[in-house]
Amino acid sequence: MLDRRTLIGSMLAASGAAACALPSQANATSIGRSLAVLNLHTGERLSATYWEAGAYVDDALGALSRVLRDHRTNEVHAMDPPLFDLLNALSQRLGSKETIQIISGYRSPETNAALRQGSSGVAAHSLHIEGKAMDIRIAGVDLPQLRNAAWGLQGGGVGFYPASNFVHVDVGRVRRW
Repeated sequence: MLDRRTLIGSMLAASGAAACALPSQANATSIGRSLAVLNLHTGERLSATYWEAGAYVDDALGALSRVLRDHRTNEVHAMDPPLFDLLNALSQRLGSKETIQIISGYRSPETNAALRQGSSGVAAHSLHIEGKAMDIRIAGVDLPQLRNAAWGLQGGGVGFYPASNFVHVDVGRVRRW
């Protein structure tokens, strides 16, 4: 049995925890989420608020998907919005306001197959084909620091490619290589 003092202490702790959680939950729906990206192959830059007033912004999602298109075929594919959330969280975790440099966003199946023929590091069923993966770097952030921050989020897969100077992030199952 709980005595009165333990019961009151537990209730105060629970109400304190709830009070602390409320502002962050309110902020999650009221504060916008933005990204600044640079496609290194096309030179296109975009700063967009892709989430505001508790919902994704369709025009911003479309604009981001266009910038992240397959630069080899010019094919646009809708990128998965949780991937943008992952990048936003990654920037926040790193405390970085720098533009995210995109080495690869969406890849058409044809592009992926061609890249796979030239490299053993390209998955046959890459999440790039589904719009759920990006290869990135951020100016001023060391590659190991970027990899570690991405892994710390546990938001999906994290691949480390120091020889090619990028980190792969995706919103698939949590794994690393």
